[in-house]
Amino acid sequence: MGLRDIAALLLLASIWGGSFIFMRVAAPEFGIYVLVAIRTVLATSVLLPILMMTGGVSQIFKHWFPIALVGLANTAVPFVLFNYSSLHLEAGVNAILNATAPMFGALVAWLWLGDKLTPTAIAGLALGFLGVTVISQQKLGEGDISFVPILTALLATTCYGIAASMMKRWLQGVRPLVVATGSQAMASIMLAPFALSTLPATMPSANAWLNAVALAILGTAIAYILYFKLIANVGPAKAISVAYMVPLFGIIWGVLFLQEHLSLQTIIGGVMILTGVALTTGVIGIIKRSRAAKTA
Repeated sequence: MGLRDIAALLLLASIWGGSFIFMRVAAPEFGIYVLVAIRTVLATSVLLPILMMTGGVSQIFKHWFPIALVGLANTAVPFVLFNYSSLHLEAGVNAILNATAPMFGALVAWLWLGDKLTPTAIAGLALGFLGVTVISQQKLGEGDISFVPILTALLATTCYGIAASMMKRWLQGVRPLVVATGSQAMASIMLAPFALSTLPATMPSANAWLNAVALAILGTAIAYILYFKLIANVGPAKAISVAYMVPLFGIIWGVLFLQEHLSLQTIIGGVMILTGVALTTGVIGIIKRSRAAKTA
């Protein structure tokens, strides 16, 4: 990767890490459903004009049903679940749990698509789930939290894994921007009844609005555009490495802006999860083969 691609990768990781800060601040004032609706509607309003300029709106209608399912599994449900968990968990913890998404993606692909799981991948799954257990024990030991927020975060990442298999099975060859725009639009429609029935009793503060808009524009629309450009420039295998950097930025932003304090046990659990994800997705094997090729 060139310096420009590395800079884009770091920027994307910092934005996605910041998304957990935005949710942590905005969700208590807007409510779970209203915040997600704001996020998807504003993201659609940014992505749709770009898609119209580049062509491809007709593809949304052509593939409307699988795109709607992806909108449900990759946007509507996980966004709601993460908004709920953000009410109870630190942004850094949520960012760490979010990193389990590739792990669940590999597991779902094995169960549904018949993809192979190597012994190394199985060991990675075990290590990753052990890391989740370490974090869960730490949070439950604090006495003021139940397992439910942790479970909702894990259900959200499971949804991401299901959505990845959906796209691989039904949307191969469809431009990522088409899927992203269509899924955000479909999610907006799905969430509208829930958002309209749970409007906040009082107007959210300017700070909450700022974080909600940042979540939609930066954390969703611009982040998708950056991610698609990275995939085009360096390929999906290298672009997915952003998943390993998001927890780091989530922790840093949480400490800097929300004065969060993560325990050593949580950090250890996070390292176990990231190592498990690297083993499950084959990243470690790819790095070893790349080094071997360079020295050959």
